[in-house]
Amino acid sequence: MTVHARSDEETPLLQESPRAKPARTPIPWGQLSILLVLQLAEPLTSQVISPFAPELIRSIGITGGDEAKVGYYVGLLHSLFFATQAMTVLHWSRLSDRVGRKPVIMTGLFGLSLSMYSFGLSRTFWGLVMSRSLNGALNGNIGVLKSMMAEITDSTNIAEAYSYLPLAWMTGGALGPMIGGSLSRPHERFPNTFGHFKFFETYPYFLACAVPATFSAIAWLVTLFFLKDTVAHPIPIRRILSLRKSKANLTLQNVAGADAPKPVAPISPTKSGKEPLPLRALLTRRVLVSAGNYAALAIVDISYRTVLPVWMSTPVAYGGLGLSAPMIGAVLSVYGITNGTLQILTFSRAINYFGAKKIYVYGMSSALPIFASFPVINLLARENGYSSGVWALLVLQLFMSIALNFCYGSVFIFITASSPNRASLGSVNGLAQMSVSIMRAIGPAVANSLFSLSIDAEHHYLGGMLVYVVLTCLACVALTFAMLLPSQVWKNEPEES
Repeated sequence: MTVHARSDEETPLLQESPRAKPARTPIPWGQLSILLVLQLAEPLTSQVISPFAPELIRSIGITGGDEAKVGYYVGLLHSLFFATQAMTVLHWSRLSDRVGRKPVIMTGLFGLSLSMYSFGLSRTFWGLVMSRSLNGALNGNIGVLKSMMAEITDSTNIAEAYSYLPLAWMTGGALGPMIGGSLSRPHERFPNTFGHFKFFETYPYFLACAVPATFSAIAWLVTLFFLKDTVAHPIPIRRILSLRKSKANLTLQNVAGADAPKPVAPISPTKSGKEPLPLRALLTRRVLVSAGNYAALAIVDISYRTVLPVWMSTPVAYGGLGLSAPMIGAVLSVYGITNGTLQILTFSRAINYFGAKKIYVYGMSSALPIFASFPVINLLARENGYSSGVWALLVLQLFMSIALNFCYGSVFIFITASSPNRASLGSVNGLAQMSVSIMRAIGPAVANSLFSLSIDAEHHYLGGMLVYVVLTCLACVALTFAMLLPSQVWKNEPEES
């Protein structure tokens, strides 16, 4: 891990010298590249189902032929992953502060692989529920990977490193829909290759799910052989498992403090600088404001992302666009590639020029015209069919959403700076990720349920506008909460309680 010679573990993570601007530290590309590749696993597994999820829900018969219920069940499938992740992600992140990052990451990749194979083999709605729940419960990698990115960088290169973080997500967001859209029902789309196999007719979505599952398995091997752990003195897992019940009240901090060898670099003698702090000590204003804004961003963004493919697949007469699964996959893939490219080329420069808060506020503001454009595009499609105006507005909507994705890099910088010390960084990221997982569990189910209510022929709430009105109000609340962020990222000594 790269640190300044005069730094210790009590130094704020993003602190700069008051006398002179520090020289820029080179990014450790070898390890950063591995972390970015590993982060592809989650967006691949989460986004691969987007193009065919509405079709899958219709095919298993859970809706009884009621088109208005499709959005509800699709939203539920998306929410299950994040609901179960919310229950376990803090545990995984705090555990990684103790046993090291690699064991937790490898467990998460194993869970992703197993659950995606199971999802592709599921033929009932409850089978899908169990697979999706397993997917979230065993995966706690997001917070851990972000912690490792912060630990291998410093204040001079962290913005540039984080500019590549959305690239991994956007690449996964591009490849996932492409894979899901093109490889679902392969016996029909590629009859010469797969038409002779009864297996693919019985399990028409297995091939699409097997690709990200296999990727996660390969990523497991990459982690095992090439990833270097950033926790200097992890506690052996066997020691944790051997703790006797009579010593259950003995905290892991005490175990680590007694057994861990003294670090070579000089650090503050303060106990909190050597060890991860207890959960209560992490609940500072800085951590809560950063995590709260991350959660607000997550629910706005995930609501848009889950409504978008359902809206695209819904017939025009019901308020959507009526696009096929392959077309939806192609549109989302092009969007993902464009998004990732712009993140790399402009994010670091934008942060340096505007600052993290302005980028966050500007990005969150883009949600307002994004939600307003849904009914406008549908109205044009009703009147003029798939005209150039419809496609132009759809492209404009997707382009505006790129600004929303810039918010992620900004809020990650605030979260990293809010950590009381480096030893607690995994726990802080886990706490933030837990709040995000809760919002992402609520967002898809609520947003798609509102979409179903909006297009319901019997009620047609607010003339089909209910979902867009609610989402616009949600974006306004998120913008209000963004005002709590400081104009400049925290640089002074963080509070300890």
